[in-house]
This record gives sequence, structure tokens and C-alpha cells, in this order.
Amino acid sequence: MFAPLEASIIGKARSKGLLDIAITDIRGFARDKHRTADDAPYGGGAGMVMKPDLISDAIKSVSSKSAKVIFLTPGGKTLNNGIAKALSKEKHIILICGHYEGIDQRVIDEFADEEISIGDYVLTGGELPAMVLVDALARHIPGVLGDKASAEEESFSRGLLEYPQYTRPEDHNGNKVPKVLLGGNHKEIAAWRRKGSVIRTFYERPDLLATADLDKSDRTALESLFNGGNSK
Repeated sequence: MFAPLEASIIGKARSKGLLDIAITDIRGFARDKHRTADDAPYGGGAGMVMKPDLISDAIKSVSSKSAKVIFLTPGGKTLNNGIAKALSKEKHIILICGHYEGIDQRVIDEFADEEISIGDYVLTGGELPAMVLVDALARHIPGVLGDKASAEEESFSRGLLEYPQYTRPEDHNGNKVPKVLLGGNHKEIAAWRRKGSVIRTFYERPDLLATADLDKSDRTALESLFNGGNSK
């Protein structure tokens, strides 16, 4: 399940020693020959619930004084760039991946420092959310990305979506790269990109504008949009 964490940017970061990822199999702490990890829920109902004793033992086996224990669950607070950035500063994080109908509440009450969700939907297990969280926070660890500016300019880093990007060829099926990007004037390019971020956020994620750090030029661009000065 966790093979993607051995490839690409995360894999390279691990090989450089920038972060360490260890996988612990909860079923390895089962007490019966069938390695039972779940049981029927008290009170009845569909599905199975993961047993607290296995998870408790698994957490204790990898815990440390600095460990922050996070349960991946649809009921947790929604992961965002701010949460990922804050978690990237932690020395040791333990991610608990649920399955079936969830995890016995008692082990969550005992160990959870946080409960995190990656969206308002349900997956078959917590492995994918765990990998999403690892990827999101790893990008904020110094050295993981080749260029520090990459993390600073990407979507959500400043409360706005990232500006549109272009590369060669200059003309693709009659659609040309904006002239400002070809002129070499870095000040004009920066202004164009900032405006592009504001416009893109306005059309695609207007909810972000309520908390974004907007300056005078940003507000001018928004006023132009409200007055019909631009189209998508």
C-alpha cells in the first residue's frame, strides 16, 4: 500500500535522510493465530470495528516523548496547507490508519493528539489519507523540494491558488504564451502572476478570498472582476 512513498520526491528525500518513514503492521500485534484485528460493534450494526488492544500495543511499540499521534478519520479536521506546514516541524509523528467501520473510540480517546481528514468522503482505509498527509507536509521540510521558492509559490501557500503556468512551445495550437512572460521584466511578471492568482482564486475557489492576505492591487483586481472587467 505504501509503495508510492519510496518513489519520486518523497523517495529521494528519504534516501537523503531528510525524513524517515517506518511502517508498522497493526495485525502483527494480534493475540490469536488468525491475527484478528477487528470485531463486531457493540450495539449491533453493519461492518466491523478495529480492536483497541492491537492499536494500543502498536502505538506503544513506536512511541517516543516527542511523538504526536494522529488518527486519519473522515470525522477529523480537514487537512490544509497550514496544518501540513505545522506538522512538518514535528520531530516524530505516528499516523494511525483505520479500516472497516473505524477504530474503537477508547484507543482514540487515550492516544489521539489530533484527528485529521482529507475530505468529506469515505475511503476503504486510512492508508491513502496517511500518504496524502505525508506528501503534503514533506514538501515543507527544508531540502525536500529542489527550490525553496516552489513551496512558497504553490497554491494555498499565501491563501490563494497558484497563478497559471506556461512552458515551451510559445505557440500551442494557436494559443500563445502571455507576452508579459516573454519580456524579461521580473517586476511586471511578478505583478502579472499575483493578479493571475487572485483571478484564478476568484473563479475557482472564491471561499479562500475571505481569509487571504490581500493588498491594494489585489483588491483592485477583484473590483475589476466584480465590475465585469475580466472574463475567465
